[in-house]
Amino acid sequence: MFQAKLMAVVTMLDDTYDAYGTFQELEIFSEAIQRWDITAIGSLPECMKAVFDAIIELCEEMELETTESGKSSFMVPRFKQAVSKLVKGYMIEAKWCHEGLIPTYEEYKVNGVLTSIFTLLMSSFIGLGEYGTKEVFDWIFSDPNIINAVSLIGRLLNDTSSHKFEQRRDHVASSVECCMKQYDISYREAYNFIRKDVEEYWKVINEECLRSNDIPKSVLDCVVNYARISEVCYGNHQDNYTNGGLKDYVSSLLLDPVRIDQHQ
Repeated sequence: MFQAKLMAVVTMLDDTYDAYGTFQELEIFSEAIQRWDITAIGSLPECMKAVFDAIIELCEEMELETTESGKSSFMVPRFKQAVSKLVKGYMIEAKWCHEGLIPTYEEYKVNGVLTSIFTLLMSSFIGLGEYGTKEVFDWIFSDPNIINAVSLIGRLLNDTSSHKFEQRRDHVASSVECCMKQYDISYREAYNFIRKDVEEYWKVINEECLRSNDIPKSVLDCVVNYARISEVCYGNHQDNYTNGGLKDYVSSLLLDPVRIDQHQ
């Protein structure tokens, strides 16, 4: 339930930076997030204030749910840190867009680790019970290779599924445009280049799963599942998350009856 709320808030936050805030408004908004100071947003539109309020409320909910277990002392600061990193990445993209800059493919990927949202989503390890420990959270925020790989799979697949639509309006260059410019290739060639990159990141994930013996398997499974859901949401250059393509998956999982034949 917490992750569902988190996804909703992150979607609003992403839209704020992508489509609704002016560059000057985003600078004020970003500074307020970095300082975690609601008094700094007085000049912003009501819609941006509502997004800020939603982030604060979610943080307060996390604190309320984890105080009794004693986990709030490390989970809440990490949650704030993850929001701050995400907003930092969004602001870098906003600056690129404002200046009409297309970064190199490598520069884009460095920032893409921040904007992929997966470090923030992993703060929903609030639901892992005994595995939601300080050691696990410290590991998540130490930028391990497996989480960077998962983050880039999500970022790159998202880009190849949505860049055509997003480039119809004033929007930051995606990994596709960065790849096309840097290597002087067509968008189809860029798709293939990025797909091979994604395959390499899957190899990193497999290798890290085999060597990360000090991390509980249940935690690693959750990390890997973020990459798997990216393939479902954005595979075959289709943005199923935005365009409702996940409905059948949800129905088959939760609504459609499964027939079980009983043999005597």
